[in-house]
Amino acid sequence: MRNKVTKAIFPVAGLGTRFLPATKSVPKEIMTLVDRPLIQYAIDEARAAGIKEFIFVTSRGKSALEDYFDNAPQLEAELRKKGKSELLDILKSTNMESGAIAYIRQHKPLGLGHAVWCARRLISNNEPFAVILPDDVIAAETPCLQQMVEAYEETGGSMVAAMEVPQSRIKSYGVLDLEDDMGALVKVRGMVEKPEPEEAPSNLAVIGRYILTPDVLKNLNKMKSGSGGEIQLTDAIAEEIAQKRGVYGYRFRGQRFDCGSKSGFLQATVAFALSRDDLREDLVSYLQELVSTEKAAQ
Repeated sequence: MRNKVTKAIFPVAGLGTRFLPATKSVPKEIMTLVDRPLIQYAIDEARAAGIKEFIFVTSRGKSALEDYFDNAPQLEAELRKKGKSELLDILKSTNMESGAIAYIRQHKPLGLGHAVWCARRLISNNEPFAVILPDDVIAAETPCLQQMVEAYEETGGSMVAAMEVPQSRIKSYGVLDLEDDMGALVKVRGMVEKPEPEEAPSNLAVIGRYILTPDVLKNLNKMKSGSGGEIQLTDAIAEEIAQKRGVYGYRFRGQRFDCGSKSGFLQATVAFALSRDDLREDLVSYLQELVSTEKAAQ
């Protein structure tokens, strides 16, 4: 019987410079899609997948992120006094149990691989763990990580979420070299970080969800700088392939939004708002009016 995936690492040390000046004082992960911050979407997905322990790799200036998951006694008391039980329930859903969450500092921005490596002492030698990148928000009927956990129970090894991307965008991703394509699952024989389009082994790109074995952390102990002068997580996973330990890609069912970019963040905002019964009608009316006005102006 395989060990269950109960721990997840959230690399949230980035400065969010693409969203300046907003991120001058507010961590990017606290920026909201409709009425929930990015990090809440990641936490909710992790909980749905059975994650019990949450490890945040942070940096200076992220105290608002820590405060977000803490209790807010004064606000709770005020909501209780005014009989706003629905809002109180929403607020309580953001709280974390004592001991369920840990914060680790990444003192230098040395890449995703380095961020994951920073959490090595909180992962034991025999337990798999998940990595979730909050910038990648995935709308899915069954949450993406839950889909992966169910597949992992059959395969073991290490697993990355994957999706097909246009050739023109290949250079922005880690790309899978496929040994065996089994539909939703693919057996991986290699991984290339940000290849030139003409050199890419496929158009199947790695997205920000991983289930990894502790061996990946051991590989990161030996890693040197890779693409972009950073320590790349894909290089450590590729070492698993070299050691003949199974690595799989998983074509998840759902729509991924790149909320690390302004356009992706705006697209996600519209998509999530349209999925809400309390917002859809007004927003659809506004968008239709906006399109009609633009067409008339042309």
